[in-house]
Amino acid sequence: MKGIIGKKIGMTSIFEASGKQTAVTIIEAGPCVVTQVKSQSTDGYDAVQVAFGEKKEKNTTKAEQNHFAKAQTSPKRYVTEFRNPDASVAKALGETLTCDIFAEGETIDVVGTSKGKGFQGVVKRHGFSGVGEATHGQHDRQRAPGSVGGSSYPSRVFKGMRMAGQTGNERVKVKGLKIVKIFPEKNYILVSGSVPGHIGSIVLIQK
Repeated sequence: MKGIIGKKIGMTSIFEASGKQTAVTIIEAGPCVVTQVKSQSTDGYDAVQVAFGEKKEKNTTKAEQNHFAKAQTSPKRYVTEFRNPDASVAKALGETLTCDIFAEGETIDVVGTSKGKGFQGVVKRHGFSGVGEATHGQHDRQRAPGSVGGSSYPSRVFKGMRMAGQTGNERVKVKGLKIVKIFPEKNYILVSGSVPGHIGSIVLIQK
């Protein structure tokens, strides 16, 4: 696996030579610093730990400061690791990862946290259609969930019943996105389609 930490900048659209318009998401991918290299002999598995984003030293614990000092880098805000790193992009401790580990036309997966929408009803949360403007003599029933369980039997609501509740703010992976364009001077990667999260949120790009 190869991967990098990035920040969602926003969305735009680009036009191909044929005139086709494609919606893309702009992601600032890196630069990331390798802060730890794990191996089977020392940790029981192979992985590369990378860090992204600056962090004030006064907000960093002594343990974190010492950890980053081993990589000869300043404190970072976001740290994650990618297991079984690709040999072609594997870096040593303290080296930098940039968007050039990917190529245009490559297919990737993007992991992020979706936008939180608070407490929502079944129409918005699960796509229920309501009763289609036909209330059958009742009032305020257009967006109601309807029956959720039996009366005398089973006298309870089954687990997993789709009902109203907290919506969004979940870890989401979008697979099979295509890298349309790369701007290495700005560390920008343009990915086809949308990725989870609000503008400025942190995402993981992996393959």
